[in-house]
Amino acid sequence: MQVPVINRSHHALPAYATALSAGLDLRANIDAPIVLEPLQRALVPTGLFMALPAGVEAQVRPRSGLAIKHGITVLNSPGTIDADYRGEVCVILVNLSSEPFTINDGERIAQMVVARHEQVEWLPTETLEETERGAGGFGHSGKS
Repeated sequence: MQVPVINRSHHALPAYATALSAGLDLRANIDAPIVLEPLQRALVPTGLFMALPAGVEAQVRPRSGLAIKHGITVLNSPGTIDADYRGEVCVILVNLSSEPFTINDGERIAQMVVARHEQVEWLPTETLEETERGAGGFGHSGKS
């Protein structure tokens, strides 16, 4: 799928790390380092603007390495970029660790997965088809 993109960052366009990667790494595009104190959040710009086709969204997700090594994650994970959004792609990061973390320019801060989606047309009803699970929700399947 071809996606028109404006790159106002001073970094290369996001690329897939391997032939089977689902996500593209997003990089911080900042003039000065950002220090995220414990439990602090920041909106980090990427310098990217894009026009996704209709029926397509981009999800911004955490990078597992930042999460496990430093407690850095995407706060509204996954963040959704709709096809009609034309503003800069930015990432809301939060520091869930007990140590300050410095974000540097060009650092890979999140990953973006682009995927097709459907829109629903609601069909109001008074009953739903029964299933084996029924209304079983959180923890319904037990511990094992």
